[in-house]
Amino acid sequence: MTKDNADTAPGWTGATSAPTRLLLLRHGQSPMSIRREYSGSASDPELTELGHRQAALAAGKLRAGVEAGEWNISAIVASPQVRARQTAQVAASALGLEVRIDEDLRETNFGQWEGLTFSEAHAATPDLHSRWLADPAVAPPGGEDFRTVDERVAAARRRISERYGESTILVVSHVTPIKALLRQGLGSGFELFYRLHLDLASLSIAEFYADGPTSVRLVNDTSYLQRR
Repeated sequence: MTKDNADTAPGWTGATSAPTRLLLLRHGQSPMSIRREYSGSASDPELTELGHRQAALAAGKLRAGVEAGEWNISAIVASPQVRARQTAQVAASALGLEVRIDEDLRETNFGQWEGLTFSEAHAATPDLHSRWLADPAVAPPGGEDFRTVDERVAAARRRISERYGESTILVVSHVTPIKALLRQGLGSGFELFYRLHLDLASLSIAEFYADGPTSVRLVNDTSYLQRR
């Protein structure tokens, strides 16, 4: 038994099968990340030079995990946005795989807040911004609420599980879709969207079993980004 299979034994979940294991990689730095601007589905910046280095370090972590027998990555599925596709392609080159795109893994549509900082968005629409920070059913002006994002990400997850079954899949996406997958894996409420921090190019792991149980094994690992 490989370590990949051993780690997916039913254990405390009560599952009777192996899971679809999702390695959740957030994209690397973009110019909008530096400025801390809302960068959703309506904006499509490329990675910065640092973002490309972060993607390479993450790819190295993934490849090392495969070579060590920690997991056997079967496929890569990514958001259609450039920063995610660039990050995914670096991993694909390291792993000898192709990148498959799923539109539902795109970032939230922040509407009129796209390109604004947190302070600028709050100054422009203080009451709405405050309500948005407390209620996942509230959407930015002209944008998308977190419940809607969670629903479409769940649809992408189900497609991945149906297509690949009991296997390990690298999912390259954005902070909100990854939070959605972690929320679904934990079975927690939407407060997770507001309280969980995920760094650029961080790795998290969530598992989804065909017979119902779920498990989150890792959140926001960035240890590999410290390498020189």
